[in-house]
Amino acid sequence: MTPYDLVLTPKGVRFAGRLYPCTHGKGGIVTNKREGDGATPRGIHRIVGMLHRPDRLKQPTPMAKPIGPRDLWSDEATDAAYNHHVRVPYPHSHETLRRADPLYDLVILTDWNWPNATPHKGSAIFIHQWRRPGYPTEGCIAFRRDHLHDIASKITQNTRLIVR
Repeated sequence: MTPYDLVLTPKGVRFAGRLYPCTHGKGGIVTNKREGDGATPRGIHRIVGMLHRPDRLKQPTPMAKPIGPRDLWSDEATDAAYNHHVRVPYPHSHETLRRADPLYDLVILTDWNWPNATPHKGSAIFIHQWRRPGYPTEGCIAFRRDHLHDIASKITQNTRLIVR
């Protein structure tokens, strides 16, 4: 473990010498993650990318790729594109990345069940903005907007999310 790992604790995420309040999955922390269980998977997850809404904020780091109106994330376990970034038209179950609310204005991607996804093991464990303090996610880790931006400015391709 290094100071530049994001370490989930009962009081928040420890990162770069700070403790950031956060929320996680409404289904708790689990070892056996399943699609739709609302849980955050236990383990060490690498940071593999970042997405941002260029119409709402400037590129936070060179690693961040823009989210456009056609960008989706597949959560269709029976499709070959399961747990991958896909684009419209996509006829299967998916999550829209360009949302009306600000939750996905900035998204940090983890390698949970990626790139070689196992069907039904869960998709899209992102790090993103929370709805409000204490409001759980569908399995992701979520932060206050300014904290998310601070974290995004300091992570690297070597940063890991550690969920115990």
